[in-house]
Amino acid sequence: MRIRVFGHYVYASIAVLAVIEALVFFAAVYGAVLVRFHGSLGFLAVDAPGIDGALWPRALLFSGVTVLCLLAFGLYSSRQRARLLGLALRIILAVLMAFVIASALLYLIPKLWIGRGVVGLSALGAFFGIVVSRSVFSRVVDENVFKRRVLIYGAGRSAAMIAELRRRADRRGFHVVGFVPGPGEGRAVDSGRLLEPKGSLVQLCQRLDVAEVVVAMDDRRRGFPISELLNCRLAGVDVTEQLTFLERETGRVRLDILNPAWLIFGEGFRRNAVRRLSARALDLAAALLVLALAWPFMLLTALAIKLEEGLKAPVLYRQRRVGLLGEPFELMKFRSMRVDAEKDGRAQWACKGDTRVTKVGAFIRKVRIDELPQLLNVLRGQMSFVGPRPERPEFVAELAERIPYYVERHSVKPGLTGWAQLCYPYGSSEQDAMEKLQYDLYYVKNNTLLFDLAILVQTAEVVFLGKGAR
Repeated sequence: MRIRVFGHYVYASIAVLAVIEALVFFAAVYGAVLVRFHGSLGFLAVDAPGIDGALWPRALLFSGVTVLCLLAFGLYSSRQRARLLGLALRIILAVLMAFVIASALLYLIPKLWIGRGVVGLSALGAFFGIVVSRSVFSRVVDENVFKRRVLIYGAGRSAAMIAELRRRADRRGFHVVGFVPGPGEGRAVDSGRLLEPKGSLVQLCQRLDVAEVVVAMDDRRRGFPISELLNCRLAGVDVTEQLTFLERETGRVRLDILNPAWLIFGEGFRRNAVRRLSARALDLAAALLVLALAWPFMLLTALAIKLEEGLKAPVLYRQRRVGLLGEPFELMKFRSMRVDAEKDGRAQWACKGDTRVTKVGAFIRKVRIDELPQLLNVLRGQMSFVGPRPERPEFVAELAERIPYYVERHSVKPGLTGWAQLCYPYGSSEQDAMEKLQYDLYYVKNNTLLFDLAILVQTAEVVFLGKGAR
């Protein structure tokens, strides 16, 4: 089962875990005050030296910051595939970041200050709380409780797409109770999962406790069950078409079954004045904040490039990219490849272990410092902070001829980070471009201010852990 948060769907099980941990972090502050001062405390007041007033605003701030830090390191992501060591590293980094940010915020608001010792003990309590809550949650809570029971109407090739979903993240929100073949339809799913309704479709749904019927027929012109599906809908059973179902469960738009009518009549694609204004305000605020924090690293990067390749070597690399509505612009990056990387004038995909990358370039690409000059593109209005990655005109012309709906990704500004960058590793081929396009179309369709903020927060994992860099 999924609920809609930040402009897209998240699993109910993950949302419940986040709420439980938020309460644990809230309680950790109260526990830290008791341990630190051996005093008495209440919800509205605290009897501890140096702490005046209610404790709950401090606990609420610490809890919120810690939850955001866990989100930033992918610890609330359904696509998190790290093993035990990787999860432990992410938890440690998230708690350390929460300690630093919470300490800074509490210090900047003198009335809320509770001392580094209390914040440190709260962070320690939060760490153990995460370990315990996740261990207990995984053992005690049955994930099937959070799964929707789904009946697939169809048993042909379209229905098989749902049966063939392999990634655990894509199957986490639902349980397929069976497939009902349409009239005259072929069989492409396991015969053991086929259901022959005894009575009406709505009676079958009631008997199997079905919450949703997904229509996945190969040919809707042959015996489409309008009255049956209408009865299901009136009985409180959701009826969803296959493409919408797959979009919701996988976080991407499937190109192999996409049709223009779905794009035209579907929800999303909001481009009103309020959305444009909020997007621009976020771009300006984020770009100025990052510039204020990152300028020393930018200066050191420029110096390192000069030291490696000589004083006459250019620091910045300028390259034409395709922006909003297909308009080209000049993108800026710190130069990470040799000056003669494309001496024959032909555009080339970057690949793993690319020999054209310099020593300094390998490092700044790993930690994404090479992208920082694009903040100037954001300030100029050529890019957004969040959006599809801008591609070179040569690649766009080639990909648009071979991949359907490729140009639709240009209906929003390109971005420094985006949904596709979080969900799919670095792309260096036509197949990669097709896979990333499915995530880009999901973003184009569902982008909101809160979704942008969620993507920005989760980008921390990509930057700090060097995911997908080449």
